[in-house]
Amino acid sequence: AMSVPPRAMVAVAQVTSTPDKEHNWLQCSALVREAAGRGARLVFLPEGFDFIGTGPEQSLSLAEPLHGPTMGRYQHLARECDVWLSLGGFHERGPDWDTTGRIYNCHILLDNSGAVVATYRKTHLFDVELPGSVSLRESSFTNPGPAIVPPVDTPVGKLGLAVCYDLRFPELALALRGAGAQILAYPSAFTVPTGAAHWEVLLRARAIECQSYVVAAAQTGRHHEGRVSFGHALVADPWGTVVAQCREGPGLCFADIDLEFLERVRRDIPVQGHRRRDLYGCPGAPAS
Repeated sequence: AMSVPPRAMVAVAQVTSTPDKEHNWLQCSALVREAAGRGARLVFLPEGFDFIGTGPEQSLSLAEPLHGPTMGRYQHLARECDVWLSLGGFHERGPDWDTTGRIYNCHILLDNSGAVVATYRKTHLFDVELPGSVSLRESSFTNPGPAIVPPVDTPVGKLGLAVCYDLRFPELALALRGAGAQILAYPSAFTVPTGAAHWEVLLRARAIECQSYVVAAAQTGRHHEGRVSFGHALVADPWGTVVAQCREGPGLCFADIDLEFLERVRRDIPVQGHRRRDLYGCPGAPAS
């Protein structure tokens, strides 16, 4: 396992992606360079960091495979900045693109050499109809991911990967926690009505029930004529306290991941050891 210091800094990005990939790259790469320059070991980018299209047809046409030019740029950026990157929702033309004509919403983790360390394909697809405000059917052009990915050793702790709508499913978070996660990442592009109502309270709930850091990079503002995102990228600690949050508009927030504090919270209230798996089961491995 990787040797991890008890405290290390992460940076969490808030961006406004558009259908213009070059615009998005310039915005995101500038934030990564700023974060690395300020000492972050791992930088989190939100869902749709590559682009947010005007509809399924444009999203399918702009999507790329993992070995395409967009990911190549980010691999070079990770090497150049000597920083790990959580790329939180890439429109991926997967191996089955030729047969399905559908993409994956893929959370990619790069190490500081630019190597792909993990890929998690979003398992819960966002099909929501809010009368008068939001109508989105992710499943109309996206395949659901087939599996949960085990937490990954990073320079800031063991990181569990999720994407946006996954936040509403505590079973996924508990499975990652049971498998050893110390940090849960929810890169997102939350809508304004659902974000205003549920964003912070759900993120803090996942942090409290899993006694883990929760890191949520976010899209913010107007992407194009038909789509606006809530923003409010944040980090919650294992006690459920919001320890960093972005202001309005694109930018960064920074937080220390304090693993000694995390272990103290888990020791003081040993929730994992109190679970009654005999009564209701529980996702993830039993507590060690």
